[in-house]
Amino acid sequence: QVQLVESGGGSVQAGGSLRLSCSVFGYSRITFRNSFRMGWFRQAPGKEREGVAAIYFGDDSTMYVDSVKGRFTISQDNAKNTLYLQMKSLKSEDAAMYYCAAARIDNAGSWLAAALYDYWGQGTQVTVSS
Repeated sequence: QVQLVESGGGSVQAGGSLRLSCSVFGYSRITFRNSFRMGWFRQAPGKEREGVAAIYFGDDSTMYVDSVKGRFTISQDNAKNTLYLQMKSLKSEDAAMYYCAAARIDNAGSWLAAALYDYWGQGTQVTVSS
């Protein structure tokens, strides 16, 4: 059973930066690296959950939603079994609850589709003030 624990959310002014972390528990580093794809999602009040970025640990291939390209970077530290989302130049529209998620590598579909993912963290809140 995979357990995901996010941290790093908070309140920041528009134009500022935050780094979110997601620690992975329940799998060995090597097994997880080759068996799962991971993603960051966000959900603002009254809106659907949106895929923000995704990464496959095995080869570090990534995917981003257009609205965050050039501002957000998804990365992983395999030694720590941790996923990151570095967010820069934050805008008011980036404010949301952010979730990390893990998908078995055999699941077919868009890397940014929530339906692809099997495990979810509890979320961490990001607030952006203008």
